[in-house]
Amino acid sequence: MPSPSSADVDITPAEFASFQRLIFELAGISLADAKKLLLVGRLGKRLKHYGFSRFADYYKFVREKENQAELQLMIDLITTNETYFFREPKHFDFLRSCASPARGVPFRVWSAASSSGEEAYSMAMVLAETLGEGPWEVVGTDISTRVLRKAEQGHYSLERISGIPPAMLKKYCLKGVREQEGSLLIIRELRQRVRFLHSNLLAPRKDIGIFDLIFLRNVMIYFDNPTKRKVVANLLPYLKRDGHLVIGHSESLFGITDDFVALRPTIYQRTH
Repeated sequence: MPSPSSADVDITPAEFASFQRLIFELAGISLADAKKLLLVGRLGKRLKHYGFSRFADYYKFVREKENQAELQLMIDLITTNETYFFREPKHFDFLRSCASPARGVPFRVWSAASSSGEEAYSMAMVLAETLGEGPWEVVGTDISTRVLRKAEQGHYSLERISGIPPAMLKKYCLKGVREQEGSLLIIRELRQRVRFLHSNLLAPRKDIGIFDLIFLRNVMIYFDNPTKRKVVANLLPYLKRDGHLVIGHSESLFGITDDFVALRPTIYQRTH
């Protein structure tokens, strides 16, 4: 009997509820009922790969300790988000204003949901322009190992680069030729200034140090309020006393924390 195709496998309400709980447990993401088709579309191929005829069989499989690699792949498939260079340009203007007084002293920024790296490299371009060869660093983290591998490569389609200012595009990017035509590569000198690490916002890794500024943009929209409170509290030990937190325009810290004061919409400063 042939293995089922992803289109042949439907998901029952109970099966979908199991995956909702699992994804919330692992990533803090509240997967809305409206995302059922997304889950079926992204995980259906994994059922086909293993010859499973029910989502319950795949759920049981990823819950087994010896299948941690498949569990991580499931997380990768569900949590991958769209991003692009210099998204919300005013945030990068703010980064520039924060970095300017730091000439000659260490300055570190964290892209805390870095996805495929466009945000982190945008940060790096701004800091290279502002601080030159000074002691600055960008760290990008994400729960998805797949997007982190792409980020480390710094290799992107030309379709994704419209936000990069022309002068920075010329200075920090190499345009592909021959078999690489239609793509660009972030120059090595800039890639060496950015570290990409696997980390979960629900339990951040301990070895990344302290930051002057953290970008946590367009990820809290997937969290309920208790999870938002936990994530923001988790960031505090990594932020300098007078450091800044930048979130997305569809997000707010109102009612979430008293540890920050709003300087302007989406930009907050740590108060204690």
